[in-house]
Amino acid sequence: MKKLFILTISSILYFNVAHADIRLPTIFSDNMVLQRNMKIPIWGWGDPGEKVVAQLGGHRAKTKTGPDGKWKLYLDPIESGGPHQLTIFGKNKIVINNVLVGEVWVCSGQSNMAMTVEESFNAKEEIASANNPDIRFFQVKRAKTGRPLNDVLDDPAFSSALVNKWVSCDSTTVGSLTAVGYYFIRDVYKELNVPVAIISASWGGTAAEAWTPQEALANNKELSPILDDWLDYSDEKKWLRKMYADHLKEVKVAKAQKKEEPMYFNRPSVLFNGMIAPIIPFGIRGATWYQGEANTLRAHQYHSLFPAMIKSWRGKWDQGDFPFLFVQLANFMEPVDKPGDSDWAELREAQTLTLDKLPNTGMAVIIDLGEANDIHPKNKQDVGKRLALSALKVAYGKDVVHSGPMYRSIEIKENEIRIGFSETGAGLMAKDRYGYVNGFTVAGADKIFYWAKAYIEDKNTVVISCDEVSKPVAVRYNWSNNPDDANLYNKEGLPASPFRTDNWTGTSY
Repeated sequence: MKKLFILTISSILYFNVAHADIRLPTIFSDNMVLQRNMKIPIWGWGDPGEKVVAQLGGHRAKTKTGPDGKWKLYLDPIESGGPHQLTIFGKNKIVINNVLVGEVWVCSGQSNMAMTVEESFNAKEEIASANNPDIRFFQVKRAKTGRPLNDVLDDPAFSSALVNKWVSCDSTTVGSLTAVGYYFIRDVYKELNVPVAIISASWGGTAAEAWTPQEALANNKELSPILDDWLDYSDEKKWLRKMYADHLKEVKVAKAQKKEEPMYFNRPSVLFNGMIAPIIPFGIRGATWYQGEANTLRAHQYHSLFPAMIKSWRGKWDQGDFPFLFVQLANFMEPVDKPGDSDWAELREAQTLTLDKLPNTGMAVIIDLGEANDIHPKNKQDVGKRLALSALKVAYGKDVVHSGPMYRSIEIKENEIRIGFSETGAGLMAKDRYGYVNGFTVAGADKIFYWAKAYIEDKNTVVISCDEVSKPVAVRYNWSNNPDDANLYNKEGLPASPFRTDNWTGTSY
């Protein structure tokens, strides 16, 4: 009887394993949006050798699961439209309803990307006017893991929240969604008039290394020390020390309850593993990124870290060099009277240089949108608008002025300096009634900077001089944490990006 019982149980277990239903990642669910005009990846799990067929309208593809039970197939490119029904056939049948085909973007970063519509300017009006079923969101649940997850982290406690499910944009949902992401995709929708979607994966206070795959750090000699030194970074700033102290309290409680110890949220790679890996290789047009505040004290390291992160995402997605758009850090903290070094300015420089290092990148400059006493400025509408302009140019090839003036050349004759700019649109302008340009500083060989006089000479040129420097060798523009009097714009109303012409060692080296 005992042997019979064991055989019976074994047979039941075998039957359950051998006849397991095919499964899909959570991101494949009702109300989803698929990326138009490119092959559509669909993947999941089933029995080894099981036949799998996917069908969307007249499009059909098939495959077999591998020895590990995993499968992936691609539907041929589809034009925008819907709603459609996506059906997956295996030993069972999965039906996904109300599927749209359009433009899909990932939005990621730290708290300024996570900040919600209800926390932004004019929240009541924005929420009341939000009613567009062609705009949809998938908000990835926060998760930190030691290894890449195959699917987003399930948590029954969040079953009624707007996480790990596709939702349509209306006044009942939009308030809890990423403000930058919503205003960005809303402006993209206005221009393209096709269904659009955001996959939101953000976490406040996080450093870029937490969003970077481990191998991208380990295989880079400039970045590999991060894997050993990350614990030291938890002591870099007062707010980081507090967060790590809170983490240690959680660890102590877990040990006392004999539970698995929680993982620190800023440990290298843990957010990539828990929040980005589960949505790869879902078809996307590109990604938007708002982060950097947590890396300002290591701004020089960001020169290598940020491009490495972007390249690693692109490599994992296997969609080529998809558009990657990012927000340059806003002005923050009290303005200074005396020019000098700035770790925030150095972080902005690292972001700016990424434009030349990597193709299909775009940057939204928001040096005029910050608030001195709030690291989370509420004007997310203009942030989204400027990201959308980058998307229209970089991702969609539209003939739009998508950037403010960018430094391109310097010419020094005696004590007079001419700075040449690109991205000037209809021409440079000083955004005040006096016509003089604020924010320029000049230094000689002694590397001591002084405030300078500056005026616009023509469409692309600013002329600078400084009485205190007879033989200038370097120029900086808005090189501080909070250059609150920035007023150099193009006539399309986009601000010039901060820059420097020197390469002298700064505060983060």
